[in-house]
Amino acid sequence: MAYRKLASDNKHRRSLLATQTKQVVLNESITTTETKAKEVRKFVDKMITYGKKGDLVSRRKALAFLHNDKKVVDKIFNDLAKRYENRNGGYTQILKLDERRGDNALMVILRLVNETKPVEKTEDKKSKKGTNKEDK
Repeated sequence: MAYRKLASDNKHRRSLLATQTKQVVLNESITTTETKAKEVRKFVDKMITYGKKGDLVSRRKALAFLHNDKKVVDKIFNDLAKRYENRNGGYTQILKLDERRGDNALMVILRLVNETKPVEKTEDKKSKKGTNKEDK
């Protein structure tokens, strides 16, 4: 899997990605640079997918990546997995902001998608179709 180096060594990059993933899960949004957000998005989606699987192996993988933070893993497996049970990926979205003042890095908001179930109005569509046929 190709990844961005984010100008750091492997240990620092992994720690940064795990920390930002935890913050996205806990706060449901963070403000960061675009390159970091694109990289963190992969791991947030992976953690929610683990939560949807719900088995012991997935829980242990999530704990291992998130530095044994049980509070975050519980939120993933209990809350977010239920929220996104009917969604097949794409649990995050990136909203662009202005450039950062010091180095002109593009800043973005990385947040979880608000899963709202659409209200189906099948009765209204059927009644409209029925009235159109009666009018003709």
